Amino acid sequence: MPVTSSVVRDEGRGELSTRSSSSSGTKAGTAVRARGLVKRFGDFVAVDGIDVEVPLGESFGFLGPNGAGKSSTMRMIGCVSPPSAGELTVLGLDPRRDGSRIRARLGVVPQQDTLDQELTVRENLVLYARYFGLSRAHARAKADELLEFAHLTDRADDRVEPLSGGMKRRLTIARALVNDPDVLLLDEPTTGLDPQARHLLWERLFRLKRQGVTLILTTHYMDEAEQLCDRLVVMDGGRIVAEGSPRELIEQHSSREVLELRFTDDDHLGLEVAVRDLADRVETLPDRLLLYSADGDAALRAVLDRGVSPESSLVRRSSLEDVFLRLTGRSLVD
Repeated sequence: MPVTSSVVRDEGRGELSTRSSSSSGTKAGTAVRARGLVKRFGDFVAVDGIDVEVPLGESFGFLGPNGAGKSSTMRMIGCVSPPSAGELTVLGLDPRRDGSRIRARLGVVPQQDTLDQELTVRENLVLYARYFGLSRAHARAKADELLEFAHLTDRADDRVEPLSGGMKRRLTIARALVNDPDVLLLDEPTTGLDPQARHLLWERLFRLKRQGVTLILTTHYMDEAEQLCDRLVVMDGGRIVAEGSPRELIEQHSSREVLELRFTDDDHLGLEVAVRDLADRVETLPDRLLLYSADGDAALRAVLDRGVSPESSLVRRSSLEDVFLRLTGRSLVD
């Protein structure tokens, strides 16, 4: 599934020179394959026998509430936490035996930035490149290339500490690319960023996918998953409860449209009874009713014909967030 057109598709300034761009971004082979994958912490089962397969060149997402098992799965893929049971291969290699070889081909963007605040932007990149054995000249050239890619060239000699959150996040992603990874692991890549910074990061990640980098990410933002992911899984309680492209998941687990009705009357339960048969599903929330229907406008006309008069109404397309909440519930999980 191609990324939707709202992501900027500028293939000019900032293109990484080490990879050739392609129209599909797909390559033959498998980046990650898991069968019956389990992760236990004592008696607690964080990941409960999941099956996952991610082809090379795909952008793949893990969605789920806190405690669903997303981060534990990512840590196993990243070869920093061994599986408790099941099979796992990353780039055709076994993390139990080949962890160092796999890590050399991965880029990792952690949930929290781990930049050296006392160094400059350029120094963070050069120093990290040296960890991968790049010569000083190669490391400096790579840093210049990544600074341009991340739109940080004009801040190259500034210390990291005073940079904005968006700049630090772009630098963290740039740092994860110094070894030209085949797979980039991103844990909540845009958490805490403003909309402008998020969209700029989406553009950069889209470019990487076009160049053949496999993206595997976790996110709490449903719009981010819809923008970036070719395919994703929804996890809950350590298990996969749904899998597919964003559009496939919406088609399978929600209706085409959602009618939102708001009332001045607080008796939403009584109102739900009055309109329950007018939609495929009705959900009662403290501030509104949600009617899931193939035709929201027709559902609204039927509601009005019943003599039910909402204070306001809204017909919208069903979204991945509707799917997520239906599969994992609306209760807060800490």
